[in-house]
Amino acid sequence: MAKSTRRKNASKSGVLSSREVYRGPVFSVTIDQVLEPGGIRARRDIVHHPGSVVILALDESRGQAHILLERQYRHAAQSFLWELPAGRVDDGESELAGAKRELLEETGYRAARWRPILKFYASPGFLDETMALYLARDLKAGKAQPEDDELIRRRWVPLSTALLMVLRGTIRDSKTISALLWLAWHESAGKPLR
Repeated sequence: MAKSTRRKNASKSGVLSSREVYRGPVFSVTIDQVLEPGGIRARRDIVHHPGSVVILALDESRGQAHILLERQYRHAAQSFLWELPAGRVDDGESELAGAKRELLEETGYRAARWRPILKFYASPGFLDETMALYLARDLKAGKAQPEDDELIRRRWVPLSTALLMVLRGTIRDSKTISALLWLAWHESAGKPLR
């Protein structure tokens, strides 16, 4: 197919119809009939989610950067996972406010300095959830306030150890892997975190 024909078809892509088939407290699901950029009609089942925040809490007082990891049970994975603090953005809440709330609830820590560093899709093949990743620095410890169903174990881990945990398959959570790669790149490139 010639480039001009592909461009013309791409401009005709979009949702032909959409029907909500599930609405729950966390997400909804629609069945969409779509016209793909290549001109093909297809059914797409889409999970709609308000978005999440992820917190890369950093302790730089020990020479090598240490990252705050959590271990908690994830039913969908049928196992305990090591991951960064994270959670859903509540209705009417900004991403930064959500990040501050989640860090406090899950770990008890507050941070004096916050910086947005990445925003990405969790699984764009069927899910519209975005994840906003924040760097949290100058931390002050406090009392965690987890939700009733959250049994969270916390641990400070040097970046080098966290990267080995990724390579060994101990850390299998994609948001955590993304954050660790971002931090490792900054450290190896000598880029200041600001």
